[in-house]
Parts: sequence; C-alpha cells; structure tokens
Amino acid sequence: MVQAKKVTLYVVVVFVLYTIINSPDRAADLVQVGFEGISSAAQGVGAFMTELVN
Repeated sequence: MVQAKKVTLYVVVVFVLYTIINSPDRAADLVQVGFEGISSAAQGVGAFMTELVN
C-alpha cells in the first residue's frame, strides 16, 4: 500500500511539472482559480461563524 502511494505521488508530481513546463499560462490560471476557491470558502466560513455568534 505504501508503495502505491509513492508511485501515485510521483505520477502526480511529474504531471504537474509537465503541465507547468508545457503551458505555464494555463498552470497559472489553474493556481489562481484554486486560490480564489480557497478564499471564497474561507469567506463563507467567516460569514457563517459571524452569523452563528450573532
């Protein structure tokens, strides 16, 4: 099982590096979308907690 996790991790790392090298603009767009999603989720949690306290 540990061996399968290592292989999967290596495959993901190689894929990410391949994507960044071949299309850096697209990779930058994907990172931006990811951070926007995280930011939106954090704002949602903050609004929920604020309403919960009030």
